[in-house]
Amino acid sequence: MKSPRVIISGGGTGGHIFPAIAIANSIREKYPEARIHFVGAKGRMEMEKVPQAGYEITGLWISGLQRRITAKNLSFPFKVISSLWNARKILKEFKPDIAIGVGGYASGPLLKVATGRKIKTLIQEQNSYPGITNKLLAKKADRICVAYDNLQRWFPKDKITITGNPVRKNVVTLEGKRDKSISFFNLDPNKKTLLIVGGSLGARSINESINSNLDKFNDIQVIWQMGKSFTPSTEVKNYPNILPKEFIYEMDMAYAAADFIISRAGAMAISELSIVAKPCILVPSPYVSEDHQTKKAMALVNKKAALLVKDIETREKLVETALESMKDKTLQNNLSENIKALGKPNATDLILKEVEQLLKD
Repeated sequence: MKSPRVIISGGGTGGHIFPAIAIANSIREKYPEARIHFVGAKGRMEMEKVPQAGYEITGLWISGLQRRITAKNLSFPFKVISSLWNARKILKEFKPDIAIGVGGYASGPLLKVATGRKIKTLIQEQNSYPGITNKLLAKKADRICVAYDNLQRWFPKDKITITGNPVRKNVVTLEGKRDKSISFFNLDPNKKTLLIVGGSLGARSINESINSNLDKFNDIQVIWQMGKSFTPSTEVKNYPNILPKEFIYEMDMAYAAADFIISRAGAMAISELSIVAKPCILVPSPYVSEDHQTKKAMALVNKKAALLVKDIETREKLVETALESMKDKTLQNNLSENIKALGKPNATDLILKEVEQLLKD
């Protein structure tokens, strides 16, 4: 197959952006001469993260429709019209062989126009409960790659392929990185390390739990990814064993350094955790459709592959549960072995095969 021209569209959160980058990396690895261009939403985090990964991106003026009555909704029809017009312009100029949508606002207008122009389209759905964009696009898409069973409730059954979620290989390849990661974060090699990740935008309940218990981490060290919107108390400066960060770009280093992990239960977080196979506590976000983070977390808990602390209980239970668990070596080993059995490290390769098949067809 000749080197393809590929447009990848979507974003809004790391759960959409990082799978998109993983797919792009997979295509570029096999087809170094491939032309890959991203389309995102102006003002969203993909406009920063995609260029950092080495890819060009064009932003559309698009956002979601607010569920409550608000002045922002008045501009929504104009945003849709503007985005559809610019999507046509992008496709006409770039002339892609295939358009890939990963969910998020920008995915809608780009793939709608692509299907109208008879361009091959593939949707990658990360969650067990699809977002509205992918549900709207599914009928006309050529292929839908999913990570969970029973999505025929929303997608045409004959278009679904179960691949798992694509993860960036450099992020989950940890072999030989332990010593380098300790040095990278300036950690003490003789202390256990707790990694806290509240998703790409942070998690207030987790952050507040950690912030109010800083004096309890004396015997361990903490890498604490807070997100941009949370400001810890000034006391954190008095704890040299706690390393607060707005965002962790070097997640492979963070995973390699970690002995134990606290994380939200987003689809991509679980996909990565299942491959790096570190013992973890999941704190599902209660602010997602059909509470699907709790459902995904419980699927792991029922297989003794993770622990769970409810979001509403974080302030009372999270730190205590983490510290007690980090003292129990048998528990950690069991959690690590059981979560590793659930990992799908070849998901990106399976998606690439679907892309290649569409282009051959």
